Amino acid sequence: MSQAAVIGESARTAGFALAGALVFPAENPDEARAAWASLPADVAVLILTPRAAAWLDTVPRARRDVLLAVMPP
Repeated sequence: MSQAAVIGESARTAGFALAGALVFPAENPDEARAAWASLPADVAVLILTPRAAAWLDTVPRARRDVLLAVMPP
């Protein structure tokens, strides 16, 4: 079964766990990159905070099987 995941600042992502999403808190670029690298293979939807999206901008998007969305600022 596919899962949804969220990467970004704890204050903006914590509530997604209540909906069943995997939450990867990231307060800086290194944590965001580590979260990206540790995404399970069954993640089909990935939501990023605007900061996480900026931090991951230079990460190659090798996972073409993931629908990527960025939260509004």
